[in-house]
Amino acid sequence: MTKAVFIDGEVGTTGLQIRERLQGRDDIRLISLPEAVRKDRAARLDAFAEADVSILCLPDPAVHEVAPDLKAMGARVIDASTAHRVDPDWVFGFPEMAKGQRAAIAGAQRVSNPGCWSTCAIALIRPLVAAGIIDPAHPPAISGVSGYTGGGKAMIEEFESGKVAGSFLYGTGQAHKHLPEIRTHGLLDRVPVFVPSVGHYAQGMAVAAELELGRDGIAAAEAALAEAYAGEAFVAVVPAAADQPRVMPQRLNGTNRLELSVHGNPETGAATLVAVLDNLGKGASGAAVQNLNIMLGIEEGRGL
Repeated sequence: MTKAVFIDGEVGTTGLQIRERLQGRDDIRLISLPEAVRKDRAARLDAFAEADVSILCLPDPAVHEVAPDLKAMGARVIDASTAHRVDPDWVFGFPEMAKGQRAAIAGAQRVSNPGCWSTCAIALIRPLVAAGIIDPAHPPAISGVSGYTGGGKAMIEEFESGKVAGSFLYGTGQAHKHLPEIRTHGLLDRVPVFVPSVGHYAQGMAVAAELELGRDGIAAAEAALAEAYAGEAFVAVVPAAADQPRVMPQRLNGTNRLELSVHGNPETGAATLVAVLDNLGKGASGAAVQNLNIMLGIEEGRGL
């Protein structure tokens, strides 16, 4: 049976990518509003009511504005913003994160799509906290690089217009919007230090978590990650190839894959945990489609 899906904010970066993944499918009917009424409240509410599942690709304030209406009408929703990622009334949409998470998403009315940075950080940290390898009171420092599409419409315009000439660090004030969900879903007792950067390229992300694991800890960390994601179609633990020390953030572009690896010096125990994904794929639109499939009871990898 064909399922109706409404993307509220379909002309934004994430919305366009979700639409591209769905529009050729014969099991999905996309509800699209004419440009003249795209921001009209009544027209949007009618579309939410018609849809089996809606996807919000809106700024946080716009999501908070419409969320009470969606709750009142019992609409099934995926929120791609940061508005509800630590809200206990919303299910966190990272199916591979823990046992039971997929089932929780399948039965949920409201799912909060993870962000790109937090997907990488949580995927690396949570299994190692659960295994007793990372002390939740002493989280690793996190850094990384993302393509400029991760910064949304304003940052895309900056780079593509030539206003920004190169790469840069940001978030140095330690108040990045992804920190709350990294702490909560990473099972950490306190917020980690996190310094992201933007590269002078469009998409692709590599995230590193640096910590001391001891002489036997590197192998134990790799084993714990491999056990946590065994059998997963979109998350894999890959070897840290000694002859290829450069981590290329763009190597998974165009996919819904997330690859994790454990690097370091076995003699000293100094380790770097690395995650790579497409920030517009598994880090955004791909994750939303994966969650949509789960919520609709469709094969999880359809369209991915």
